[in-house]
Amino acid sequence: MSTLHPRLPSPLHPVDDPRWTARGVRLVLKRDDLIHPDIGGNKWRKLAPNLAAAQGRALVTFGGAYSNHLRATAAAGRLLGVPTIGVVRGDELAGRPLNPSLARCVADGMRLCFVDRSTYRRKNEPEVLAGLLRRVGAEDAYAVPEGGSNILAVRGCTALGAELRDAVDTVDTDGSGPTAPTDPTVPAVDVAAVAVGTGGTLAGLAAGLGPGQRALGVPVVAGGFLGEEIRALQQAAFGGRRGDWWLDDRFHGGGYGRTDPALDAFADDFEQRHGLPVERLYVAKMLKALLTLTEEGAFAPGTRLAAVITGRPFPTAAGETVTGQADSSR
Repeated sequence: MSTLHPRLPSPLHPVDDPRWTARGVRLVLKRDDLIHPDIGGNKWRKLAPNLAAAQGRALVTFGGAYSNHLRATAAAGRLLGVPTIGVVRGDELAGRPLNPSLARCVADGMRLCFVDRSTYRRKNEPEVLAGLLRRVGAEDAYAVPEGGSNILAVRGCTALGAELRDAVDTVDTDGSGPTAPTDPTVPAVDVAAVAVGTGGTLAGLAAGLGPGQRALGVPVVAGGFLGEEIRALQQAAFGGRRGDWWLDDRFHGGGYGRTDPALDAFADDFEQRHGLPVERLYVAKMLKALLTLTEEGAFAPGTRLAAVITGRPFPTAAGETVTGQADSSR
C-alpha cells in the first residue's frame, strides 16, 4: 500500500471564524481529504487494510449510484492493477446513461452490476452474497461491504483517533498561523466530529482517541439505527464499546443524498470564508451541526473542536453522462 503514497498523518488546519470564536470554541479541520488525490478521507483509512487483506485478488463491493466508496475502490483498483466490480443498487439504472460518478468508476476499470433493490437490501445474507458473486463471475473475489465498514476498516480508522490523540495544542505567535506548541502534554482536540454514513469511521475514531477526548457522530442517513450499527462494529472489532462517543440525529436533512437551500447556502458561505470546497452530502451536514451545537451552548468555552473533513466535492459537469461498459446483470 505504500506505493500509493498517502499523506499521513493528515494535516490539522485551524479555522478563524467568529461564529465559533465568539463563544470561546476553537475549531480546527482534520484534512483527511488531503490523504490521497484519488482515495482521500475516510475511504483511504477503511480501504487500505482491506486492500492488504485482499492480496491482489479482485475486489467486489457495493453502493448506490453516487457512492463515494465505489469511486474510491475503483481508483484503488486502477492504481494497484486489481480488478474491481461494483454491485450497484437499482436495476432500473441498467441501460441508462451513466451518471458522472458511475462513469468515473467505469473509467477507472470497474465493472458494474446493477441489482434490484430487494436483492440489494439482502446483500449481507450469506446465500444472497454468494449468489451475487456467482452472478458477476467472481466467486473467489474479496468482498468489501457497502461503505467499506467492516472489522478491518474500523481498526484502520483507529489511526484517525490516534492522530488526534497525539496532536499537541499550538498557538499563533506571529500572525502567520499556529506553529509553536503551548504544552506538548496537552492534546489539540477535546471533541472530534465526523459525518456518519455506515458507522465504521466513528467506531474506529472513538477507539483511537485518548482519555478525556470525545467523538461526535453526525448521521447523514435517517432511521436512528446507526447507534446499534456502531456498537456492533466495535463489538466485532474490539470485543465491546470503545471510547466516549455520541450521535446527534438532527442533521440528516431527510435522509442520505438529500440537501436543501439552507444547507447549500451554509456550505457556500463556509467556502467563501475559508477557501475550502465543502462536500454537501457528508461534510456540509457535519459542519452545520457543529455550528448549531456551538450556538446552542453544547460546547463549553475553551473547547477545542476538530471537524474531520472526510472528502471533497465530486466535480460533475451539467449534462455529463457516459454510456456503455456497464454489466447490467440482474
